[in-house]
Amino acid sequence: MARLVEKILCILFSLLFIASCSVSPVHSRKFKASEPCKRIVLYYHDILFNGTNVANATSATVANQTKLGDFKFGMLVVFDDPMTKDHHLLSPPVARAQGFYFYDMKATYNAWFAYTLLFNSTEHKGTLNIMGADVMDQETRDLSVVGGTGDFFMARGIATFQTDTFQGADYFRVQMDIKLYECY
Repeated sequence: MARLVEKILCILFSLLFIASCSVSPVHSRKFKASEPCKRIVLYYHDILFNGTNVANATSATVANQTKLGDFKFGMLVVFDDPMTKDHHLLSPPVARAQGFYFYDMKATYNAWFAYTLLFNSTEHKGTLNIMGADVMDQETRDLSVVGGTGDFFMARGIATFQTDTFQGADYFRVQMDIKLYECY
């Protein structure tokens, strides 16, 4: 009797596997890499806490750099930075970038980012999740848009970074050209 039950279960699981393999994928749309379905250009403003700028700081070091190399290797920074439509830090923010980056190369400046853009404006509501390597010695760097919510539900695409200004360790501004290729 146990052998018969075992055979029946084996047949059922085989049929379920075959049925699941023959079902067409939910997402079968094709897209063109040259034509994003949505594009947003924003400016990311980061003011690192230096011990005295409590009122203005938007990020803080939570793990200090190690003594391995001269490029802040091991330093971890958590941020809650304003995102504006133009270069001006004091322009009204259209989103907030909340997440972290850490320096992960000993031979040159390179950071790895993971963060969420939180939109809560009349133009957009929802989030975009972005992560990837920021190889700082390159003029432009592409990070992956790996998902989103609200107006950006399940979005996929690329966020191209370009350093707009850099003022030592205290302040930097990055232009983010966000191109979404999967929009629902």
